[in-house]
Amino acid sequence: MGEVLGLGVSHYPPLSGRDADMANILKGRLQDPDVPPHEKDPANWPADMQAEWGSDEGLAGAARHRAAMLHGLRKAREALDAFNPDFVIIWGDDQYENFRETIIPPFCVMAYEDMAVHPWGHASESAMFSDKEDEWGGGKPNVWNERKDFEITVRGHRKAAKYLAESLLERDFDVSYAYKPLHHPSLPHAFLNSILYLDYDRKGFPWPVVPFQINCYGRAVISYRGFISRLADRGRELDPPSPSPRRVFDMGAEVARICAESPWRVALIASSSWSHAFLVDRTYRMQPDVELDRRLYDALVAGDWDVWRNLSLRQIEESGDQELLNWFALAGAMNALGQRCEWSDFVQTYVFNSSKVTAVFPPVGGVKA
Repeated sequence: MGEVLGLGVSHYPPLSGRDADMANILKGRLQDPDVPPHEKDPANWPADMQAEWGSDEGLAGAARHRAAMLHGLRKAREALDAFNPDFVIIWGDDQYENFRETIIPPFCVMAYEDMAVHPWGHASESAMFSDKEDEWGGGKPNVWNERKDFEITVRGHRKAAKYLAESLLERDFDVSYAYKPLHHPSLPHAFLNSILYLDYDRKGFPWPVVPFQINCYGRAVISYRGFISRLADRGRELDPPSPSPRRVFDMGAEVARICAESPWRVALIASSSWSHAFLVDRTYRMQPDVELDRRLYDALVAGDWDVWRNLSLRQIEESGDQELLNWFALAGAMNALGQRCEWSDFVQTYVFNSSKVTAVFPPVGGVKA
């Protein structure tokens, strides 16, 4: 019988950059002519948002936000080191990176071999794009001062990925699979950032990775092309939806059962921040839905998975929580294994686009009856 560790982390792109740039999403929204002036006035913001913004437009707040995120990421890395899995499965979304107009699968198991990855040389191919690339010699400015030619090896585990895809198909989950990237020369940033952040202290990331794509953005995946847009763009034609939260939850449960019945030690990792301010129309895309995030976080800590499984896709979309579908897979997995959260933290923010959660669910073998 296999053993399964559960982890939840964020792949928040600004964490890889500099503190001075961490509030740029909000700063960009302040320049949007369609946002009403009273919404842009800090005097009308929630008290916590005003405190984060401060007198330096979020600079000191960014340092605090980074420190709080790193505390959680290092706890997750400690759990990963202690468990030492045979491989990790990362549930992540594709933001018009590898999957574009050619095909948008609801789910895709990426059965890749080892890959040589240039995180900053390939940054312009993804939602990690920076308009300051030229001054950095063709690479994205980053907190580690790594250059365009910096390379890491991301190990794959094709045997395990094929086993997972085959098992899901045999159990009536119609997943896609891929042996090679399609449009993106590297890994989409939801997967790559998870590796970079779990190795923030640059100790190395020795475990093979099975990226498992979930189409989180659904109605906005092609029409928005993976990037932030102006408020006036709300009228654009939308795409078909994502899989429902319930379907993702059930898929995660089946993956957990497959892994628990396998001969392997597997770490299941959900990768995303929570509600994204730039997707919440009712706040003029200025603030995330902290209230819903708090409710879901409390349910996660309590192990009340019915709160998660009964949330509708419309609620997810209205609250800017599309990427949280990655966590719905983890929620289903932990429910199937009967695991309660061992450690977690909630890093609340209004200024830095999305609140961040790190969660650790201890290893378990077997399946709940």
